[in-house]
Amino acid sequence: MMEFGGWWMPVQYKGILEEHKAVRTAVGLFDISHMGQLVVSGPDSEMWLNQVLTNDVRLLDDGQGQYTLLLNESGGVIDDLIIYRVEANSYFLVVNASKIEEDVLWLQSKLSGDVTLADQSGDWAGLAIQGPAAKECLEALLGQDIQLPQKNGLLSLGIPNGPILIARTGYTGEDGFEWFCPARMAAYWWSKILELGQAFGIQPCGLGARDTLRLEAGFPLNGSDLSPKHTPLEAGLSIFVKFDKGAFTGRPVLEKQRMTGVETKLVGLIMADKTPPPRPHYPVFHANAPVGETTSGSLSPTLGSGIAMAYLPTSLASPGTLVEVEIRGKRFPATVAKRPMYRRAK
Repeated sequence: MMEFGGWWMPVQYKGILEEHKAVRTAVGLFDISHMGQLVVSGPDSEMWLNQVLTNDVRLLDDGQGQYTLLLNESGGVIDDLIIYRVEANSYFLVVNASKIEEDVLWLQSKLSGDVTLADQSGDWAGLAIQGPAAKECLEALLGQDIQLPQKNGLLSLGIPNGPILIARTGYTGEDGFEWFCPARMAAYWWSKILELGQAFGIQPCGLGARDTLRLEAGFPLNGSDLSPKHTPLEAGLSIFVKFDKGAFTGRPVLEKQRMTGVETKLVGLIMADKTPPPRPHYPVFHANAPVGETTSGSLSPTLGSGIAMAYLPTSLASPGTLVEVEIRGKRFPATVAKRPMYRRAK
């Protein structure tokens, strides 16, 4: 167990490697109850959300979600989150645990029009069912008659021991679902999903496997790979920034970067064979000069080598560029790689 975002969280159950493999080959169950849940409603909610988030909320229909970012005035990332449109003028936001209070305060400071912002983080628990067998596992739990949501979709169920919200996004590089239920029912559903999931090889999974899985998939971690010092364009997330929707917080800085180019980019790194795995904040060198540091790093169980992310000068950000990572006073070769470093077979 370890402290994470103000919560005590499991790092591992049976072991990181076994849990990682379960998600890549079968199905894993994560407790994500530490994540925050905000509800935005009111006649002006769509217009207001488009002013404070980078993606275009107008693209969402009922039961659809999108990845988006909350920026400061300098274009730096306060938080990355998923927003779902439950119905017209009603939105469900899933935010990072360590950012709940900061997000709420920032959003409250920007409130305008007929909009209500409610922090419901204490009311909800969340479980993530991830892996190739995730769909079969949920069908065994709910029955074949329930039509599960498509990717980035949201389904609301009024079943016993509910209500339940089922989303389909994921943070592992595999297909998967997020199961949001009343906090008081968390232990019940955790046990129920594990029980019915035994037939599909389900394993409970902790923060350790969650980190190695998301790193292989190239998903940035807020507070490590994303920060107020870096913009979404520097982080390689420009696809989630919609300039054609009009004004939004941080747009002037991002507009300038789009015109002139960014000086640094968040890239993937793959270590050479038989080298120690990198960790966060390890120096990165090129031609014997320091050029950055790792923001995330670990052993990749799937690739069998160390992998990392780092902000490097744009001139060094092309895949195939050779660099060195300093680990415990020694430098080891690494290659700049395109994210994601792992992609599941179709």
